[in-house]
Amino acid sequence: MAPGHVAYGMRASYGLAHITPDTIMAWERGLSSPTSAELTALAATLWCSPGELMGAARTLREHRLARGLAPEDVARASGVEIQAYLRMEETGTWRGNERQSEALARVLELALPDFVNVTGRAEPLAELLRSAVTTRWQGYVRPVAKLLPVERRRVERVLRQMHEDYQSRMTRTLSWGGGAGSDASGEAGRDFLDRILEHFWPLVLDGRT
Repeated sequence: MAPGHVAYGMRASYGLAHITPDTIMAWERGLSSPTSAELTALAATLWCSPGELMGAARTLREHRLARGLAPEDVARASGVEIQAYLRMEETGTWRGNERQSEALARVLELALPDFVNVTGRAEPLAELLRSAVTTRWQGYVRPVAKLLPVERRRVERVLRQMHEDYQSRMTRTLSWGGGAGSDASGEAGRDFLDRILEHFWPLVLDGRT
């Protein structure tokens, strides 16, 4: 379909009189972005889902649009007031409780890493994990569990495993001996901490952990 055909379909079928071929071309070139209503109409005109047009969703709003849901739908399913939900979508910081978080992940069909990213919890989670592996992991089970819709027992197992992995890596590197061993140990430790979420996700998503 040429841009003119798409624009005509959106005007005729969805009453979006302001849509022109130039509007469609600007979207294609990334010069501007459609609104929620425009994206829904565009997807329907092209006989596809909004998610197929968007690529990989990164924000709370993009995940909602990819599912073709209105803000009211997500707010109601999550058990939060609509104005509160809209503020959270705008700021990218989710403030729901554990029950509401589980409902959000369910209604938006979010994988756990996506849930953490879209709710602005990735960096707070990483900081907690770094502290857990370098000190006493037991004290971080509850704070980590509060950030994730995951049962606490699994969080305990994962933190224990990560703590053992980190300490084992540090000990093994130090055993190389000599001054270089200390430098290598520090480098190995920094690398583990820098990529802490990459170590965390495979463990927490593996039901056998």
